[in-house]
Amino acid sequence: MGDTVDAKSVPGHVQLPVIARSPWWELSRRLLLVLGILVVTIVIVFVDRHGYRDNTDPDGKVGFIDSIYYTTVTLSTTGYGDIAPYAAHSRLINAFVITPLRIAFLVLLIGTTLEVLASQGRERIRVTRWRNKMDKHVVVIGYGTKGRSAVGTLVSNGVSRDSIVVVDPNAGALSDAHTDGLAVVTGDATRREVLRRAGVEKAKQVIITTARDDTSVLATLTVRQLNPTAYIVAAVREQDNVSLVRQSGADSVITSSDAVGRLLGLSSMSPTLGQVMEDLLTYGDGLEVAERDLLVNEVGKAPQSLPDQVIAVVRDEKVYRYFDPTVTQLARGDRLVVVRPARELPWAPRPGTHDEAPADEDDNA
Repeated sequence: MGDTVDAKSVPGHVQLPVIARSPWWELSRRLLLVLGILVVTIVIVFVDRHGYRDNTDPDGKVGFIDSIYYTTVTLSTTGYGDIAPYAAHSRLINAFVITPLRIAFLVLLIGTTLEVLASQGRERIRVTRWRNKMDKHVVVIGYGTKGRSAVGTLVSNGVSRDSIVVVDPNAGALSDAHTDGLAVVTGDATRREVLRRAGVEKAKQVIITTARDDTSVLATLTVRQLNPTAYIVAAVREQDNVSLVRQSGADSVITSSDAVGRLLGLSSMSPTLGQVMEDLLTYGDGLEVAERDLLVNEVGKAPQSLPDQVIAVVRDEKVYRYFDPTVTQLARGDRLVVVRPARELPWAPRPGTHDEAPADEDDNA
């Protein structure tokens, strides 16, 4: 999350992703439609010229130039009356063909102005509908490298893009988020009003990936005050700031610089080990680290005996290593942190056990 604010962006303003079209393309399309209406009307009048009378010409005949003239004054609703249809069929054609063309012509001429005036109202309605639907969503503060990777992981694991909101003041991040199909709230995430616009009070999870640790602390404090129950994950650069961010209200804190440093150290000491660690951190290829529910037929078994490679057990919101004596036998309500092939759904039971029900504490079976 950078310090540069887009001059065209209003702080705290919600911007939903839109289909970007070139203004030149839109202008060219409208000009072609206008020209098409003119040509079609001229052809209709010229072909039916014997049904028209020119009151300024002694013989009353209408030629090609007269057809062009009549078309322009008719479509623009000027209507001088010097040329007029007198035959019954010509009047019917004017009523049922040329009149709709005139309406379309006028709509195209003033369409740009109307669109500019109406687009603001449409956008407000669109944002209002978005706010009404936004509940139990994910707020991502900062859309740099870490923020994009976090969103990519969420989407890859089944989280809808419609349920993700990005908060960032940077114009480049705003453009990237829109390109990725995400809603964006522009502004400083340490401000209450900006976070309220992102619906933090109703958010289920908040991911904080700012560029500075002090900003992360302030953002975490503000989020926790607005939403005491949201699960907050924050990234910090320095290990010394981990405890400070936790005290500010973060449930989980990731130290980016230390994690990268350890991975670099492991890779230099053991390239094979570094490769395995990188594999575990890369989604969709090789191995995956995942969390899943305990199945009914797994209750009472040891973690080491399951088909998945269990590395930890979550019991009563506490994490135990698989060799901890506390989790020698798995119990209802446990969740497993496993390593499994990437081709399998990481949050679902393994193939062959899809008919098995999760063993939660409320199950009386």
